[in-house]
Amino acid sequence: QVQLVESGGGLVQAGGSLRLSCAGSGRTFSSYAMAWFRQAPGKEREFVATIDRIGGITDYADSVKGRFTISRDNAKNTLYLQMNSLKPEDTAVYYCAATRTVYTSKSDLYDYWGQGTQVTVSS
Repeated sequence: QVQLVESGGGLVQAGGSLRLSCAGSGRTFSSYAMAWFRQAPGKEREFVATIDRIGGITDYADSVKGRFTISRDNAKNTLYLQMNSLKPEDTAVYYCAATRTVYTSKSDLYDYWGQGTQVTVSS
C-alpha cells in the first residue's frame, strides 16, 4: 500500500509555471507506475501524464504535450509535474495516482490516489 500527498499548487498568471510534487509513503514507491490526473469544476476527471516505474517511459495528454513534464525520483519517493506555459484551461484540482499495473492513462486502473492540489491560472 502507498499513501500519496500532493503539494505545489497555487495561483499563477497565464504563461507562468508551477511544479507539483507528490510524496509517497512506504518502501515500495518504485513498484508503482504513476500518473497525474486533473478535474475542473463541472467536468470529469481527465488524464494528464503517466510515467513507468523507473521513469524511463512517459506519456501525455495531447492538451499538455510540450508544456508539461512528468518525472520521478524513486530515492525520494516523489513524483513531479513541471507545468510551463500555463493556460486558464489548465485550472483544476490535480491528483497523483499509483498503479501496480503498467503505466496507463486509464484512471480506473489506478489503485491509490492523493487528496489533490488546486491549480488556478488567471488570464
